[in-house]
Amino acid sequence: MIHLADGDMAALDFGNPERPVDVVFSHANGFNGLTYRSILAPLAAGLRLLVIDQRGHGSSTLPADPEGRTSWYDLRDDLAALLDQLDGPPVILAGHSMGGAASIMAAAIRPRRVRSLVLFDPVVITLPQMLSAILPFGGVERFKTMPMAARALTRRAVFPSAAEVMAAYRGRGAFRGWPDTVLADYVAGGFRLRDDGQVELACAPAWEASNFSAMANNIWGLAGRVRAPMHLYCAETGSTCRIGRGRLFLRANRRSTLTVVEGSSHFLPMERPDLVREAILDAVAAD
Repeated sequence: MIHLADGDMAALDFGNPERPVDVVFSHANGFNGLTYRSILAPLAAGLRLLVIDQRGHGSSTLPADPEGRTSWYDLRDDLAALLDQLDGPPVILAGHSMGGAASIMAAAIRPRRVRSLVLFDPVVITLPQMLSAILPFGGVERFKTMPMAARALTRRAVFPSAAEVMAAYRGRGAFRGWPDTVLADYVAGGFRLRDDGQVELACAPAWEASNFSAMANNIWGLAGRVRAPMHLYCAETGSTCRIGRGRLFLRANRRSTLTVVEGSSHFLPMERPDLVREAILDAVAAD
């Protein structure tokens, strides 16, 4: 547990604790750090990684009130506060989906603490959508009606047991094609045991929904302030990274890259764990 100003951030700490942190990895909306255990743990042979639970997820105890929330700046500031506590040289920020977007925003405000970014289908809405979202009068309201936000609010939050969660999720919806190992880790990190013996989602449906609708992030503007190389690996189908060929978005540094991963969906890390590990190792090896 890492103590921040208003609560504790939970993190898995992989690798030799005697060495400085090499990589900080942030998860997707509704997920948790443990979901990526089998994907990232092999890197611990030569690196030290912190795989965090963002605010409102997993075992973190940071307040998560969705009322009136319009952006992910709280997630950005949590990550920046974590970077402030780390000793050693600048780190690689890595992340999936919402975690990738939070990493971009944190790198913009803590440039000296970030060596490079490795991002797997980060959430970046189009520039016109972003400009609409940050308008002072009602820009965010239309994102609250997005189908994904509405579906999140209707998620079943309580199950009799973790085994019943596995049975309900296996091979269905967003979890179709996931290896059982990854699904089991997601369930273990994403549900809490209740006093009545049942299990409940650690990420409340209302908080998950707020992450889908809180789009006033000015991420295009913040990306322009990032000086560290950004390496984006985007899904071929269903991508949430709406930056076209990336020339405008990645303008801050000529060493940045954009790769569309053939045959992948938004759940690229679960589909291509080999690529995730290789991408992080490539970033570590780079000057």
